[in-house]
Amino acid sequence: MKRPLLACTVLAFTIAPSLPGETGAAMLVNSAQAKWTREAGDPPGAESVVLREDSQTGATELFARYPAGHVFRPHWHTANERIVLIEGRLSIGKGNSVKYLDPGGFAYLPAKQVQTMACVSTTRCTFYVYWDGKLDFHRAAN
Repeated sequence: MKRPLLACTVLAFTIAPSLPGETGAAMLVNSAQAKWTREAGDPPGAESVVLREDSQTGATELFARYPAGHVFRPHWHTANERIVLIEGRLSIGKGNSVKYLDPGGFAYLPAKQVQTMACVSTTRCTFYVYWDGKLDFHRAAN
């Protein structure tokens, strides 16, 4: 995969599932009404919604969901990653240590740190992801 208010006076909200490069407009996206898409290289059952991309920094925000039991291959990114789990249970490993993220949980994964993750719940895992810079994905050596 490449690529989550209140106003007093007049504040225009842009309600759209994707505004690539749009950084100045307010945005409101509910995952239940968002337009989920599947990229060609995504595993079966995986979908995402690109929420925002910053054309200057390369920062990207998205919703992602993977089926129950999905295991991510060990990998690392060139940008710091933040995850907020919305649904399911996610295991996140570093070396021999494994921790679990439950709905509402937050994870910060530093750039260039090898990560292993799996959707360990009996339901799909849905999460918000934010990468704070240009994202290059690298598979870790096994």
